[in-house]
Amino acid sequence: MYQNTNTKQLLSDINLGDIKPLVDKVLAGERISTDDALVLFEQAEIGLLGILSNHVAQKKNGDRVFFNRNFHIEPTNICVHNCSFCSYRRELGQEGSWEMSLNDIKNTVRKFKDKNPTEVHITGGVHPEWDINYYGKLIATIKEEMPQIHVKAFSAVELDYVISKANLPLRDGVKILKGYGLDSIPGGGAEISNQEIRKKICGSKSSWPQWLRVHEAAHQEGLTSNATMLYGHIENYAHRVEHMHEIRLLQDKTGGFNCFIPLKFKSSNNRLGTVGETNTLDDLRTYAVARIFFDNIQHIKAYWPMLGKDNARMLLDFGVDDIDGTIDESTKIYSMAGSEEQNPNMTVDEVCRLIRSANKKPAERDSLYNTIFTY
Repeated sequence: MYQNTNTKQLLSDINLGDIKPLVDKVLAGERISTDDALVLFEQAEIGLLGILSNHVAQKKNGDRVFFNRNFHIEPTNICVHNCSFCSYRRELGQEGSWEMSLNDIKNTVRKFKDKNPTEVHITGGVHPEWDINYYGKLIATIKEEMPQIHVKAFSAVELDYVISKANLPLRDGVKILKGYGLDSIPGGGAEISNQEIRKKICGSKSSWPQWLRVHEAAHQEGLTSNATMLYGHIENYAHRVEHMHEIRLLQDKTGGFNCFIPLKFKSSNNRLGTVGETNTLDDLRTYAVARIFFDNIQHIKAYWPMLGKDNARMLLDFGVDDIDGTIDESTKIYSMAGSEEQNPNMTVDEVCRLIRSANKKPAERDSLYNTIFTY
């Protein structure tokens, strides 16, 4: 929608007022501060955020919007934690709980063999009885069936639990799993960095500093990862900025984050649901500010099974350059929380049509954002 060549023309129709120096800073490619980010959240018109975020996205990735051929494995929804925002978690033995055996994992992978996926995304509950060796065998089982597939597996919270259980330093634990075939780790479990908010919504979960330490250990062992932020619950704009700032600092140090993924709180079937959900304008604002703020993270992802296809399409005009993948009805986490995408699946043709409808160029990628094919 917005091209760098006409950014100034688009801005000429907007009365920038006191925010003009900040706009000039963004256009000049300078790093914005946390105070600047808060100003954008609180004062910038939504049209201005669209122009600025697309200016940044265009400079980083041109007109390309990335996707991959992927599927999910969610080995269990049994979890030692009981976060108030979670609609997925069950107790051991509770109705609706599941735990996959290694044979279940093997059969699941076999179902996708003829669909040429390049990535399997694995995350789930923190099972009280599983350990690092089971996680390793799970990865090895997948690699036996699909040796070339990229295994992006286990949130920092899952890794923290099994590595601590094994009485290992974080780097040693990551190294063991890397030996089994772990290729990268997803960004889940970050939620929100603020200690007081975190205590209210996920008090037993790994602390925010520990989440950062797990990702730093992965980066030190040569693995990349993603970063997420759960927004739209009881946090405010300042908490979002604080969270993004901590991630940007770690990225300055390690360079290991592939992308940043804002995750919208969904209110169905969980104890936090009484707060409701934030609106679409806030979604647009959050993604746009993230794109402007993260000068050191190349990609901003809109996870379409959470947002819905139409909303993901809108976000392509607000700095987003990645919409995840084909999914193939392989995830339940957001459908259990009330996402409109109850059976998330898109063919490659459907993904390409969605991207082209935003006047962008579909680019199939691998898990490290190397372009496989531009459509």
